[in-house]
Amino acid sequence: MASTSTLAAAGSTPVFYDDGSHHPEQGTLLGFWLYLMSDCLIFAVLFACYAVLGRSYAAGPSGADLFELPLVAANTAILLLSSITYGMAMIGMQHGRKAQVLGWLAVTGLLGLGFLGIEVYEFAHLVHDGAGPGRSAFLSSFFVLVGTHGLHVAFGCIWLVTLMAQVQRSGLTTAIKRRLVCLSMFWHFLDVVWIGVFTFVYLMGSLQ
Repeated sequence: MASTSTLAAAGSTPVFYDDGSHHPEQGTLLGFWLYLMSDCLIFAVLFACYAVLGRSYAAGPSGADLFELPLVAANTAILLLSSITYGMAMIGMQHGRKAQVLGWLAVTGLLGLGFLGIEVYEFAHLVHDGAGPGRSAFLSSFFVLVGTHGLHVAFGCIWLVTLMAQVQRSGLTTAIKRRLVCLSMFWHFLDVVWIGVFTFVYLMGSLQ
């Protein structure tokens, strides 16, 4: 059991103590890993849909006609760099440096917003050129896959700002450190998914 009782030496008042076997953070991290696995299933389905529909152009443009690889490569570099800056924030957390954590989280958030800005620009440019999600099955699957990843990044940015406010107000408490670790796993997970998107959608699509 997490807590047991014993009698005080001078009386019969119960004294409760923690034997060290109960760690709430382990349950939190396990639950978050389960969430990430469910997210993996979602993206696996979206990748599978794109694999099936990715060449159904309906006499419309293909990825080779639409994708701007230099822009996408720059966006990829921005997201990968944001993982490095988040790692710097985690190093600051381990050393109890509140200012360092806030500074690097702010940089990470700006990079995340930069990534989203470029993605929104790309989507708007495609729609303006008549290559919206309703143009073909290829574009429908493309917009859903890339857009779902973008929504995750947007959620991560909101979560990041919320944590920054908590760190500023309460400092690096045990609970906040646990939340920072969870966001770290989420952020790096998005990087891994994006590498798959960049390789499978953009690079391979440009060669078709």
